[in-house]
Amino acid sequence: MKKIFYCLIGSAFAFTACEKVDIAKDSPKCIKQKAVDLKEAPCESDVNIKEYFFQGKLVYVLNPGDCIADASAEVIDGNCNSLGYLGGFGGNTKINDEDFSKAEYKRTIWEK
Repeated sequence: MKKIFYCLIGSAFAFTACEKVDIAKDSPKCIKQKAVDLKEAPCESDVNIKEYFFQGKLVYVLNPGDCIADASAEVIDGNCNSLGYLGGFGGNTKINDEDFSKAEYKRTIWEK
């Protein structure tokens, strides 16, 4: 009986951990997980992950969509370390005290 229980639990974890999203294949592994998380966002439009070159490295902007008033988009590096947030109630435009308008857009690597 215990074997059956553990197999069922293991299967449940396997199915949730292996959920697929259509994301650029060369994206960092942690960014792929962020796409899985964003897939569950309540918004249906403008939910995406965009890649930029900023402050000497590739960064990713996690946009939760346009259905939430004053939502902010998190900016993270390739290891999923948070660098800050853009937008939001205050309309923030800076990451590490530098205006994000200086970032060079590379591509959209995932969208809902």
